[in-house]
Amino acid sequence: MLESIQQTTSYIKNRIGDFEPEVGIILGTGLGELVSEIEVEKQLMYANIPDFPISTLEFHSGKLIFGTLAGKKVVAMNGRLHYYEGYSMQQITFPVRVMRMLGIKTLFVSNASGSLNPEFKKGDLMIIDDHINLQHSNPLTGRNDAELGPRFPDMSQPYKRELIAKALDIAIEHNITCHKGVYVAVTGPNLETKAEYRYLRIIGGDAVGMSTVPEVIVANHMGLPVFAISVLTDEGFPDDLQPVSVEEIIAVARESEPKMTLILKQLIAGL
Repeated sequence: MLESIQQTTSYIKNRIGDFEPEVGIILGTGLGELVSEIEVEKQLMYANIPDFPISTLEFHSGKLIFGTLAGKKVVAMNGRLHYYEGYSMQQITFPVRVMRMLGIKTLFVSNASGSLNPEFKKGDLMIIDDHINLQHSNPLTGRNDAELGPRFPDMSQPYKRELIAKALDIAIEHNITCHKGVYVAVTGPNLETKAEYRYLRIIGGDAVGMSTVPEVIVANHMGLPVFAISVLTDEGFPDDLQPVSVEEIIAVARESEPKMTLILKQLIAGL
């Protein structure tokens, strides 16, 4: 895998010249408008990058974007990858390893998720301060390459506490409803049943989604600090569970996105 990462990194460097990103950003479902805030210098289609998986979702554009945001050089994934698309965990997290090799020092991750906590409502934001991994596989399964990270990486602080505290302060300053909670990662692509939502809440989840955790595991494996934030797009409350469509989820994500963008921009500016 290391050879493939190095070859892909070399290909990208040849096309972005002396541009050296210091921040990596992964944009979740319905959350691609942050790209409009970036002063773009280069764009590369996933399909044109060697060994780079291609997003199969029509609402994920599949572009790697290089530019400046809040005074910092960034590389943004406009379109993330999911286990339910049929990719292995190693493929899903391959872009994180490449971004690290390109030089990023901090990773910012966004996603759309369903609320499990009755206090957290649709349209609110939730900063992830811990997670529960219920996906069927782990991106670190298999032979470990010590050049990428240790065999048994510590996960006592998967999300950087200082960035969480700063983000909460920003939210308060701008009167944004923003919670802190535990994200549960499942495989999808179906949403959950009443019994499953009840179970996820009992085991300690505040929100549930189908992404983020594999990327966070790999970032920690490579010693990369992470900040992650969810837009709560639907409510998984078993006593009053309502049907929801992906179109509704995307609509809520886009409506709440400006609040998330403000927090991310100010956090990045303060690095």
